[in-house]
Amino acid sequence: MNDQRTRIKLCGLSTPETVQHAVELGADAVGFVFYPPSARSVSVSQAVELVRHVPPLMSAVGLFVNATPEWVAEVTSTVPLTLLQFHGDESPEKCAELASVAGLPYWRAVRVGADAVASDLLESSLNYAAANGILLDALADGFGGGGKIFDWSLIPTDLGHRVVLSGGLNAQNVSEVIDRVRPYAVDVSSGIEVPGARGVKDPARMAAFVRAVRAADAE
Repeated sequence: MNDQRTRIKLCGLSTPETVQHAVELGADAVGFVFYPPSARSVSVSQAVELVRHVPPLMSAVGLFVNATPEWVAEVTSTVPLTLLQFHGDESPEKCAELASVAGLPYWRAVRVGADAVASDLLESSLNYAAANGILLDALADGFGGGGKIFDWSLIPTDLGHRVVLSGGLNAQNVSEVIDRVRPYAVDVSSGIEVPGARGVKDPARMAAFVRAVRAADAE
């Protein structure tokens, strides 16, 4: 890391109110899901309205899962995104193709299963060397947002500067993972939602998560 501040991405936002709250909390990035099967998915017209509330220097991240070039082009030609996040089974070549269509940098999500080993994460980082960052998430049904944690001890120390850590994070455990892994950034979705209401963000949980990250940095 270049400094001791852990960057924060709040993902799966779908209302102007939650985007405004993320801005007030000082989040570094907000994520919008463009994967229709997801309960957190937003339409192009919704996203246009949401991004209007994103100020300069805050990243607006578009999450795609096994998307076609046509879908990426449709979204990015209308929605002023800053960054793409590929969260499906995209190969390095597919990521490059989709990023080229949008003319934007990208993160590649790597879903970490129970049988993964540290060398798998290093290999993924090398395979996706063109990505601006590697997002590590727990392997779960539905391509992310499942609230599951993976074994953080698998993350090689020298990978931390590229890692955006996700997977089951919440206000109660994020300080531990920051202390252990020192990721460049943390990404949360289900951990800031109303319990039992998938996709519905809880302003209090959003605030608690950001406070916990800042407290961990201060320590």
